[in-house]
Amino acid sequence: MNDQLLVVLTIFVAVSTIAMCIQAGLLFGIYKATRRLEEQATSLIPQVRSVLGKAETTIDESRKSFMEITARANEAAAKANEILDMGKVQMGKLDVVITDASQRAKVQLERAELVVDDTMTRVHQSVTAVHNGIVRPVREIQAVTAGVSAAIQHLLRGGRPSVAQATHDDEMFI
Repeated sequence: MNDQLLVVLTIFVAVSTIAMCIQAGLLFGIYKATRRLEEQATSLIPQVRSVLGKAETTIDESRKSFMEITARANEAAAKANEILDMGKVQMGKLDVVITDASQRAKVQLERAELVVDDTMTRVHQSVTAVHNGIVRPVREIQAVTAGVSAAIQHLLRGGRPSVAQATHDDEMFI
């Protein structure tokens, strides 16, 4: 059994040795890749520094521009608030004027309505007076005259009128 154990241990040691050699090779490859990467990074550092300097300059300019824009925006907001306040004051004044004008217009319309009603009453009274004073007596006189005229014609003609002498009004009833 010792021999078998020795063989198994020898195989494990050989496998471990091979694995260590492979690991050493891989470690050496990683070292070489890291060196190449370091060389490339070293060559990029000046470019990165110049870009970083430009970026810092751009950031500073952006900050200045932002501060100017903020100041202008604050001024514009203050002016807008002033305009809004003046607008509110003007709207209050305009509301008072419109309310006063509408009340005055309402009063004037009520007065005009009273004047129109009074005028219509007077016109109606005048028409009634003309009708009672002039038109009614004229109609009564005309009726009496028509009655007297019909009586005289009847007496002068003597008898019934013939169909040939019928008037237009009489034809409607025939």
